[in-house]
Amino acid sequence: MYYTDENIKNLKRIYDQNSRKQYVRLDLNENPGGLDENFIEQTLKEITPRLISEYPETLEFSQSLADYLKVDLENICLVNGSSEGIRYIIEIFTSVGGKILGVVPTYAMFEVYSKMYGREFVTVSYTDELEMPIENILSAMTPDIQLLILVNPNNPMGNAYSEKNIKKIIKKAKENEITILIDEAYHYFYPNTFLKYALNEENIFVTRTFSKLFSLAGLRLGYVVGKKDGIKLVQKLCTPHNVNAVAMLFAQRIIEKPEIIDELIEKHKFGRAYLISELEKNSYQYKGENGNFIFIRPKTDADEIVDIMRKKYGILIKSYDGIGRFGKCLRVTTAEKKYMEKFVTALLEIEKSIN
Repeated sequence: MYYTDENIKNLKRIYDQNSRKQYVRLDLNENPGGLDENFIEQTLKEITPRLISEYPETLEFSQSLADYLKVDLENICLVNGSSEGIRYIIEIFTSVGGKILGVVPTYAMFEVYSKMYGREFVTVSYTDELEMPIENILSAMTPDIQLLILVNPNNPMGNAYSEKNIKKIIKKAKENEITILIDEAYHYFYPNTFLKYALNEENIFVTRTFSKLFSLAGLRLGYVVGKKDGIKLVQKLCTPHNVNAVAMLFAQRIIEKPEIIDELIEKHKFGRAYLISELEKNSYQYKGENGNFIFIRPKTDADEIVDIMRKKYGILIKSYDGIGRFGKCLRVTTAEKKYMEKFVTALLEIEKSIN
């Protein structure tokens, strides 16, 4: 009989094959405006036939990234999107049947990877007030937990962990020999980082991506940060030439120009502030202190709003159910002001028409 892995056979996956090009994309935490066109055009001039025909060389970019982060080269591992790094850490630091602890709701791939490799994903849920008491996480960190996954700030709730709380978590993890993965995909929308713990403590890792603020989701590039011995283990799982040359070129040119990063941050801050002011002006409840996303409690039917927003206004957003006292919510990517203006205008018109 041919062998089939039952974990894969029974795994439920959702594949997004829809065309999104004609829409304003506020559904997947991307930057709908992308990078400046002049920057794109200048960088494209560096793409030569040789760059495309050769296997990618990672040393130059890895060193540039290490210098940018002020870490040693041996502290970072490049991956094909931070989700690849997350997958590797689950493979290395948990066993078949082992338990992985995470808060929910959160990034869906944590649970997907857990099931893919035959692990048990143990959850800590937010309260009805959409809060995550640190005591709930600590009490769930029992000796049978092998890996704790936190997102800082958390997608999709937007809460962040304080320095005081992360120290409590690390202390409990050491007592129970639990590896910690902190995903900082949304770091540049919330500047506090726990990178220092990944560099100075055993079995703590930070993953980051170039998909969010850096606006390179289409090129798939991320990295893992940790102590040298742990990073060596992660590197052993990497396929040969796992990150592409074009992605590294664009990422390197961005980190060489801090004014690009500053402009992206300022555009987002201004747009997010505008959205929040409009929501408050129109008496909407919302949740999402950090990150580039926000939950909005609609005044009518969330699913109907999502449908009309797409069909009539060409704007993509999502609905989420079971969000504490909010119930079913709208989930919206926050972005620069012109996109927030389009969304707010559409929301107010749709809600008025439904009423």
